[in-house]
Amino acid sequence: MVYYVEDDKNIRELTVYALRQAGLDAVGCDDDSEFRRLCAERRPDAVLLDIMLPDADGLDILARIRHTPGITRVPVMMLTAKDSELDKVRALDGGADDYLSKPFGMMELVSRTRALLRRAGRSSDSMPERKALSVENLTLWPDRREATIDGEPLSLTMREFDLLEFLMRSPGVVFSRETLLQRVWGWDFDGGSRTVDVHVQQIRAKLGDSSDLIETVRGVGYRMRG
Repeated sequence: MVYYVEDDKNIRELTVYALRQAGLDAVGCDDDSEFRRLCAERRPDAVLLDIMLPDADGLDILARIRHTPGITRVPVMMLTAKDSELDKVRALDGGADDYLSKPFGMMELVSRTRALLRRAGRSSDSMPERKALSVENLTLWPDRREATIDGEPLSLTMREFDLLEFLMRSPGVVFSRETLLQRVWGWDFDGGSRTVDVHVQQIRAKLGDSSDLIETVRGVGYRMRG
């Protein structure tokens, strides 16, 4: 079970939805009081924790976790808009296992959460590797962060991989640029929709003769041929 402590309802619900879609058990709580209640009912396998909360400082919650019998060794990732080097150092020195600055893409969040669970010793039976995704001659392994075209490795940036994975999970479904920005880049990404176009062009260039696997739907957005 993954607990996400975040007071912003939209961010919390979108993140929990993304985790559940990836096959992970996740529950959101809007403050420290709710988080305490959930921990009393069920020990978490991992905690995603915002720093700035209405009733507590996330770093204080982190310190409490590290000194509370039963959850001392639960992996914690800080998810916060505070992205200075000092903030990261304070969190990591305070016992955080990972740190992710907002805005972040949902695919990256899921991958990092899975990494937390692996490091915590979750068995392969309780967290099986996700199956490879295939569309014609294109194959992608989500957990290994690898992709091939005609059996040859594809060299993709982190965001190119996330975008390609998202499209391959729903072949034939058209996604608007706005939806892709929200689901891949994050809810408060301040770049324009042109960002999606540029990344699609870069992926198509790497796909070579198979560039038409990603189709443009004029006036709407993009879809993976399926």
